[in-house]
Order: sequence, then C-alpha cells, then structure tokens
Amino acid sequence: MTTETFWVPLARDVVTASGADARAYLHSQLSQDVSGMRVGETRQSLVLQPSGKLDGIIRITCIDGETFVLDVDEGCGDAVLARLNRFKIRVKVDLSLGRENWVAVRNVTTPIPGSIPAWRSDGSAVDLRRERAIADYKQGSLEDYEQARIIAAWPKMNVDVTAASIPAETGIIDIAVNFTKGCYPGQELVERMDSRGSIAPRQLRYIQVGEGAEVGREVEFEGRQGVITSLSGTHALVALQR
Repeated sequence: MTTETFWVPLARDVVTASGADARAYLHSQLSQDVSGMRVGETRQSLVLQPSGKLDGIIRITCIDGETFVLDVDEGCGDAVLARLNRFKIRVKVDLSLGRENWVAVRNVTTPIPGSIPAWRSDGSAVDLRRERAIADYKQGSLEDYEQARIIAAWPKMNVDVTAASIPAETGIIDIAVNFTKGCYPGQELVERMDSRGSIAPRQLRYIQVGEGAEVGREVEFEGRQGVITSLSGTHALVALQR
C-alpha cells in the first residue's frame, strides 16, 4: 500500500445544469441541500428513484448562481442525465452530458489550490478539473487509485452498488444525504429507515482479506456473511448481509 501522495488521470462523466431554475430543480431532485450552496462549493449527493433505489452517486459543484456541474464515474452519466430529465417539467433548466479527463490526487497532506474535494471530503482525496499532470507529485497507477478508493470505503456505481441498491447500503449516507432539506424523490425510504434505526439488507464495509481472495467470493466478517465487490491485494469492499 502506498502512503505517498500520487496523482492519476481520471475520466469523469459530467452533467451540466444551467438556467434560472437550475438551483431549485436540483434541490428538489437530489438528496443533498443545493439551495444553500455557495459559488465554488462542492457536495456529495445521491440521485434516487421514487422508490428509493439508487440511480447515481454524484458530486455537485456550484459554478455560479445558475450553473452547476454534476460529475459521476465514467459510464454513469447517461443514467443520471436520463433520471434528471424524467422529472424536468415546465422548469427553465438545460441539462447536457459531457465526458472529461481530470486529475485525481490521493494521500494528500497539504491543500492543493483549485482542487475539488473527493470521496469523503476529509482533505486526503481531491480532484482537479484539468488534464495536466502535477509536477510536485509522482504519477501513480490505477491500482494505487483503486486501493485508495477501497480503503476509503467509497462505493463505485455498478460495481459495489447498483440500481437495485438502497442508500443505506452505500455507507455514505452521512456525507451524501441532508436530513433537514425539503422533499425529493426517494426521500421517504431514506427518512423512514433513519428514523427507525433500520439496518439495510446489505451494508458495504472495508475489510482486509487473505491472499487469493477474488471478487464475487463469499467471506465471513464478525459473524456475518458477505460477498467481495471490489478488491486490491488484501484490501476489499464487502457487501455484508444483515
């Protein structure tokens, strides 16, 4: 496991929302509070189906008062765009999808100007919306990046969680959901499980596994059965059964 600061090229799908109603519309559709976002501010969020199932894990950045950028894992932008377009009725919002090449920096120890908080927004992981390398740090490998993601227990859509998953399975409710904002599709399930202290049928957890482990293999952890969803060496994300 590398603990040195490193960077890797990062492909992201980017949905841009602009227009007079962009802020209000996104606030009504996402699990995060968008209404109070300041220019330049970034927040993690979920976009859900009305049933509460997961349509996407997104990061939203306020570019200006009427423009927001929602970036997601490569290959996940089409589903997010389709979901946001589904309820866009009589609102002044233009939605467009692009694919961009960014730079991801991990194991960060000092602030990097112009960077965007990534993952759990604890300062150790940031991204830059540009293609240029960072001369101050070494270039890492995609395996370095994947290992850092697993250790941070940050889920990847269509890998660790799917459209059949519910928010409580993701392990990121604490950073991606605002419990004091107004209504949004899927809110009922999120609020009900939180207020009742309900446990999801599966919960994503980071654990260390033995040599020879494989994605898809069943493991046992603290008396619970689970299935490995992501793996890097002995570092794994496991969907543990309730």
